[in-house]
Amino acid sequence: MTDTFGTARHPSRRSLRAALGTVAVGALMAGTVALAAPASAQNVNSNQTGTHSGYWFSFWTDAPGTVSATLGNGGNYSTQWSNTGNFVIGKGWSTGTGRAVSYSGQFNPSGNAYLTLYGWTTGPLVEYYIVDSWGTYRPTGTHKGTVTTDGGTYDIYETTRTNAPSIQGNATFKQFWSVRQSKRVGGTITAQNHFSAWASKGMQLGNQNYQIMATEGYQSSGSSNITVGTGSSSGGGNTGGGNTGGGNTGGGSSGSCTATATKGDEWGDRFNVTYTVSGKSNWSVTVYPSNGQSIQSSWGATRNGNTFTPNGSNSFGVTFYKGSNNVNWTPTGVCS
Repeated sequence: MTDTFGTARHPSRRSLRAALGTVAVGALMAGTVALAAPASAQNVNSNQTGTHSGYWFSFWTDAPGTVSATLGNGGNYSTQWSNTGNFVIGKGWSTGTGRAVSYSGQFNPSGNAYLTLYGWTTGPLVEYYIVDSWGTYRPTGTHKGTVTTDGGTYDIYETTRTNAPSIQGNATFKQFWSVRQSKRVGGTITAQNHFSAWASKGMQLGNQNYQIMATEGYQSSGSSNITVGTGSSSGGGNTGGGNTGGGNTGGGSSGSCTATATKGDEWGDRFNVTYTVSGKSNWSVTVYPSNGQSIQSSWGATRNGNTFTPNGSNSFGVTFYKGSNNVNWTPTGVCS
């Protein structure tokens, strides 16, 4: 939980997040987690991370005895809390992507709490939230615009943490937010559409760390029972565009057309991306390299800076330098 819950800061929470991030990096280096056979329910009431029934999980609290969780089969978890301090529990993946995350269940807070798709990136260091429901406080910040996706409209906010603990120790970093204008519990969150919308506002993600569908609470009581999985993408959000934040494909659109990005050959300091445009013949696609990335060359379209227009084909290619941060995530394009 962050400063947006109030003026109080929570350094002990952030210090633990740094440890959790190290665990997630370790899981990434070891490879992806294979789906497991159905697992027995596991009660959790102490700070820990790990895998359970094929999903990565994280549990943390600064007030032991006030919150407990049960890890169910597959992507299910449940939690209850009473007059707690600060806690987070979630199931998901050790490595985030622009995946479509489906979830269902119950979320019943009394006081401050979020139901959110939550994660971190590095290079640049960013903490991000895609909030579908909340308790008595709706998070806010510097308003950057909106994105309409998955049956609703989300307000986009940006905030900054200065010399605050993170998954890389104390640092200054951005927080990116998409907050649904109307609450819901259950549905699909197409992460790519939010990543693309953020990038179109100049909010660039980096290399993905962990990504979980989380219940998070601060000085409140309540309960939740959430089951998370992967679903079907809704397609591009209405602002679209930008860094995928992971994975090899992605799409961005402005409503009338879509640009699908497919990563191709990769070398030590650069990689190729092919962009395929659908829905419009007289299109314009702007690509958004991540922090440190730059365009080396392109083919198949007319280039003006980061914007491309057709030159006899509805597909074109770009070679990107990874830059000093060695960012190899695939920039998506905004099609208009």
